[in-house]
Amino acid sequence: MVRPDDREVVEVQIGRPLRAGSEVVARCHLALPVVVEVPPHLDDGTPFPTLYWLTCPLATTRIGRLEGAGGVKRMESKAAADPDFAAGLDRAHASYAAERSENITNTDAPAPSGGVGGAARGVKCLHAHFAHHAAGGENPVGRLVAEWIGPLDCEVRCVIGGETNPNWVNRP
Repeated sequence: MVRPDDREVVEVQIGRPLRAGSEVVARCHLALPVVVEVPPHLDDGTPFPTLYWLTCPLATTRIGRLEGAGGVKRMESKAAADPDFAAGLDRAHASYAAERSENITNTDAPAPSGGVGGAARGVKCLHAHFAHHAAGGENPVGRLVAEWIGPLDCEVRCVIGGETNPNWVNRP
């Protein structure tokens, strides 16, 4: 579960309350959450396919820029042209789905499906692939995204005292 102080930070980072108890699985150099692990069912029983959720606002912004510039299509094209990359992506989806399935405790509710971010194949969301990689998953898309957006080297904490830090700058 997210510690109370982590929960507050994550909620400020994502701009809304958490919908399920989650665990911080990756932190930045300032010890703030970067990625949380979300259970396969939200508190209301809704199946949730995304096992790892990116919370870091700097990473979120940078990855959003990549997606806006055609990053998802670029990764789809790479997977179509590079069999080794495609095989690594397939393995990432399979391991992600298996890991999420291991966490299912509510067997009466519909189970979430798909791999990274709920996708059965290919690349749906660079944020989800990066989160999987940052959480320790073998994910070729996430690894490339990490190279493109890094380092995540904020000089001050993005959240302080339960609010967005006014001295934090969301740098390109």
